[in-house]
Amino acid sequence: MPQDDLRLSAPPTVKVGMLVRKPPAEVFEAFVDPSITTRFWFTHSTGKLMPGADVRWDWEMYGISTEVSVKVVEENSRIVFTWAHGAEPTTVEMGFTPWQDDTTYVTVTETGLTGTGDEMASYAMDTAGGYSFVLAAAKALLEHGIELTVVGDHVPKGLEI
Repeated sequence: MPQDDLRLSAPPTVKVGMLVRKPPAEVFEAFVDPSITTRFWFTHSTGKLMPGADVRWDWEMYGISTEVSVKVVEENSRIVFTWAHGAEPTTVEMGFTPWQDDTTYVTVTETGLTGTGDEMASYAMDTAGGYSFVLAAAKALLEHGIELTVVGDHVPKGLEI
């Protein structure tokens, strides 16, 4: 494709994955129970992820929050929610696939991106990186008991990148 024709043929889909060496029930619980999730992703939540729940997640280090509307929770298998990262909500699906030796392959897929091609491409790249941080931090916590601060340390207060 010529460089002067950079149109998207479809909105991008964000998809990342990571193997976590813990059973699906333990990994799933880490994402639905905010007492665990706040140790590796956001800093505060108004509640547990349950079907039909509306919760608020806060990242206090950045002074931001988002409203999360839970659509589907399939025990130890799948979570689907919508959240707003701009004008229109997007849909996030988290999958927890049992794998060899009682491990879990976690996937995060986000769809429904809107905006200009440049805006969607930028969002998709930033978000894929963010989910990679989250999965790596969850892996460190669940496998080794280490609380990585990669989400909060990604852009330290006062530093502009």
